[in-house]
Amino acid sequence: MNEFERVVPDTSVLIERALSKQLTEQLLSVERILIPYPALSELESQANAGKETGFIGLEEISTLRGLVDTEIVGSAPSPASIKHAREGSMDALIRQIAYEEGATLVTADYVQAQVARAQGIPVHFVEFSYSREDPLVEFFVEGAMSVHIKEDAQTIRKIGRPGEWVFEKLETVPSGSQVETLAKRILEAAQQRKDSFIEIERSGSSIVQLGRYRIVIARPPFASRWEITAVRPVKQLSLDEYEFPEKFRNRLSSRAEGILVAGSPGEGKSTFTQALGTFYSQQEKIVKTVEAPRDLVLPDEITQYSASNGSPEEIRDVLLLNRPDYTIYDEIRNNQDFTLYADMRMAGIGMIGVLHASNPVDAVQRFLGRIELGIVPHVVDTIVFIKAGKIDTVLSLQMVVKVPAGMTEEDLSRPVVLVNDFFADKPLYEIYTYGDQTVVIPISEVAVSQKKNMVLELAESGVREHLRQYNDDIEVELVSDKKAIIYVPKKAIPSIIGKGGENIRHLEDELGLRLDVQELTGKQKKKGAVEYKVRSTKANLTLFLSANYANKEIDLYDDDAFILAATTSKKAEISISLKSSLGRLVKDAAEKRRLVIVT
Repeated sequence: MNEFERVVPDTSVLIERALSKQLTEQLLSVERILIPYPALSELESQANAGKETGFIGLEEISTLRGLVDTEIVGSAPSPASIKHAREGSMDALIRQIAYEEGATLVTADYVQAQVARAQGIPVHFVEFSYSREDPLVEFFVEGAMSVHIKEDAQTIRKIGRPGEWVFEKLETVPSGSQVETLAKRILEAAQQRKDSFIEIERSGSSIVQLGRYRIVIARPPFASRWEITAVRPVKQLSLDEYEFPEKFRNRLSSRAEGILVAGSPGEGKSTFTQALGTFYSQQEKIVKTVEAPRDLVLPDEITQYSASNGSPEEIRDVLLLNRPDYTIYDEIRNNQDFTLYADMRMAGIGMIGVLHASNPVDAVQRFLGRIELGIVPHVVDTIVFIKAGKIDTVLSLQMVVKVPAGMTEEDLSRPVVLVNDFFADKPLYEIYTYGDQTVVIPISEVAVSQKKNMVLELAESGVREHLRQYNDDIEVELVSDKKAIIYVPKKAIPSIIGKGGENIRHLEDELGLRLDVQELTGKQKKKGAVEYKVRSTKANLTLFLSANYANKEIDLYDDDAFILAATTSKKAEISISLKSSLGRLVKDAAEKRRLVIVT
């Protein structure tokens, strides 16, 4: 037994509850414990930020008061010292107190111990025999994928495998204090075990990797009640256990360098990614990962970096200096992630990105708008869609210059990204720009006319959007791939044409179409006319429109002759007196089926 007259514990020992454990187990004998005020302030700061480590450390101080004569010593540190605690400013204050009090410093921090010894301060270094206690062992029966524990609710667990699982409700309904106690046990275990760590700790949530468990702890005020969700991999597969043609293995070995592993949550993306990372490692490739949290189960040869504890700049610098052959990016969520993935890929590093998507092509669409269309095939060349734990679809991307499907004029050729079904070796989608829009058009042998209609609608929409700056009341008729007729009110025609035809020439060059500007009349408005029903009495004529036209301003035409402007009621109705001349004109047009209503 180690015996000391006076000791000063630092924050590391208080958070780990090491001093109370050694005292109760009679491994240590102490006459007086001096709690340094800087350590108390640091724990208070952590607790105020909602970090569970702060509460654990404060509880440890209360426990020590019940075991040994305890006193708070020193003075409160400055806010700057607390802010820079990780840089060692708080450790220096605690060492200073131990020196001034002539006490032994008790620490679990190796660097702190070495610095104190260098300063001539007596040190008792606590080296943990790390416990592999599993706080969740009672919940994870054989075959359990995940456990969902919530305050005042039945505990639920999923049993099965990705895509084929069932819910099992347990009889236990834990209270808030019980869930909170379990959360503290998880955090303590994560701090003590070498195979575990606290990935993220915020005021309302903590993300922990405890062995093979990925655990999310949510607490008030962020969550309405205390909640713990723990997930573990059910089975670790090798790439050989997946079914696919040999040509897919050849692509992975030789050509695929911008890979996306996509699928819905719980379908087995991580399991496949682990198999792919192991495959590349066995191929004598240098593999790294960027994860948040680090929960992939991979060989020791693969280094796992934390996206939560490193800035994108730091991750970029480390990867470029390490020069890995492949980097697994798990998971791609926000703009920062997409940008970093694209930057690393363009720097020549093979990338394997994991992201949520409900269908294969969604994985590509999430990159559109974030990077230039022309470099998409250089960033992403292979998409593996996982469903029910199996490889459902594999897509490959390539850039070609062609006339998009549905267009016929050769001078409409443009760069097109082809999204191909890799196994069937046929194109499924075309991605290209039309005007200001980037579009994804499905290719179907049975829907050629539909494709053409989609392209025509897109072209008309593009022309209409370009002309909004001149007038909102515009109709566009695309008579061919090279010509469009624009119908606008008479007063807007001069501004669209411009002095000497300057504006219209600029629009034609920008859109790649020849434009014919004509006056908008009722005949042209029929194309976008509003459907209506008519009911007539001796006194009134009532027009009924669909509900989405409630409280709208509309115009009524007798074929191409303007009759009147009106505003619909909240029930999308217009009532016109037949005693007025306008009412009689509307009734006559309606009876002869020449009445046109436009918004």
